[in-house]
Amino acid sequence: MAAPATLLDLVSRGNRVAAHRPWPRAVFARDRWHEVVIRLGESDWPLLGLWADASSVHLALHDETEIAVLSLECPDGRFPSLASVRPGAIRLERAAADLFGLVPENAADTRPWLDHGRWGIAHPLGRRIPPQASAYPFLAAEGENLHQIPVGPVHAGIIEPGHFRFHANGETVVRLEERLGYAHKGIEGLIEGSTVERAGRLVARVSGDSTVAYSFAFARAVEAATGIEPPPRAQWLRALMAELERLANHFGDIGAICNDASFSLLHAHCGVLREMVLQESFASFGHRLMMDQIVPGGVAGDIGDSNRARISALAVDLRGRFAELFELYDSTASLLDRTEGTGIVSGALVRRFGAGGFVGRASGRPFDARRSPGYPPYGELDFEIPVLTVGDVNARILIRAREIGQSLNLIEQISDRLPGGPIKADGPAPFAPGEGMALVEGFRGDVMVWLRLREDGRVARCHPRDPSWFQWPLLEAAVEGNIVADFPLCNKSFNCSYSGHDL
Repeated sequence: MAAPATLLDLVSRGNRVAAHRPWPRAVFARDRWHEVVIRLGESDWPLLGLWADASSVHLALHDETEIAVLSLECPDGRFPSLASVRPGAIRLERAAADLFGLVPENAADTRPWLDHGRWGIAHPLGRRIPPQASAYPFLAAEGENLHQIPVGPVHAGIIEPGHFRFHANGETVVRLEERLGYAHKGIEGLIEGSTVERAGRLVARVSGDSTVAYSFAFARAVEAATGIEPPPRAQWLRALMAELERLANHFGDIGAICNDASFSLLHAHCGVLREMVLQESFASFGHRLMMDQIVPGGVAGDIGDSNRARISALAVDLRGRFAELFELYDSTASLLDRTEGTGIVSGALVRRFGAGGFVGRASGRPFDARRSPGYPPYGELDFEIPVLTVGDVNARILIRAREIGQSLNLIEQISDRLPGGPIKADGPAPFAPGEGMALVEGFRGDVMVWLRLREDGRVARCHPRDPSWFQWPLLEAAVEGNIVADFPLCNKSFNCSYSGHDL
């Protein structure tokens, strides 16, 4: 039998699930799964996600033109590991094993990931057995004059918990290993059996700094599953909120990176710009982070002409202010000395892990979910996707800076052309059964949400995937060979989400 040439060709080898929208899903028996593994080894299709049910594992792929979900039935609680052909799957497989008890066969790493042995029960979404607490075996590094530096999970400052284990030779980092999971909240378990409204509120809180992106993706997944079409005005208001969220976070990130390079002046001024965006978000949408403003079928509230005029004026003001600040960054030799050539991630590694967002685009991967696969209203808006190839801290700052310019342009276009009409569709009550999936570009990168609705309209299963899953491993690679003192700079240039990753 000829090897499947395309992703859709591969889907045709399995049993198609008719209720899955907008992209296909096919279920495979174990004896056909080897075709999936072989084809992944031969292709460069990016991995979008890997998650589990009680007795099956799901794999989302993107071949740059199509998206599909491939599912494997696991009646014996085991599945072939994909880590050898998709290293980005390693931690996702470990998480599936922790939550559901599904064991990846021939896995490169079988250590627990989210489960630290303190939940009171192991495999809480699957077999539910007594916990098995044990010491976590960090990877070893061999060589003369090496020493270990443990950092976290509690850090100086108000930041999320995560442990970093350094092996260093003097000041040079030989290996960094991360241990995450401290911010695990049981999101997927809390969602099961919830109403769509409650599930949406939970997903909106997976990672607070990306609450708009998560609500956007959840709403689109529900709409795909049920066939609901939000009205045009709602779609444009969603994009407006998404670009405001992107602005606020990029301003905050650039300032924080500069602060870690001991240039607190830019940190202070970028903090002012971020605050201006947050205050306008509150004035227009009733919440500084615009939490719970995007709902299935549309948006929760509208804005008036005065809000539109104020947002347009804000965009003009921010453009001028930021241009001055960035000129200061770009002309400060002592600051550039810290950011240029520091924390480099190669383009090959970014493509191998399928990392998106500014991490991917700073290393030459041009993926942006607003453009591909795309979603309304971005097909009607004019914007560019900035891409660089250097892959260092400076490149990640430059990508953010250029994205700020693009977001300001988008905000002005949306404010000028915002269509009239209703802000929410009349949806079924309760929501109809079905399966839906969505991909939305957050400020970090692509946020994915997959869900299944029951006959009574409640959520049977929902999996939100943060872009940080594919970015955290690259931070380990970026720090290698740099000095320990540059780790905060590298870490902040990634600004991966702990909470979004830990679920």
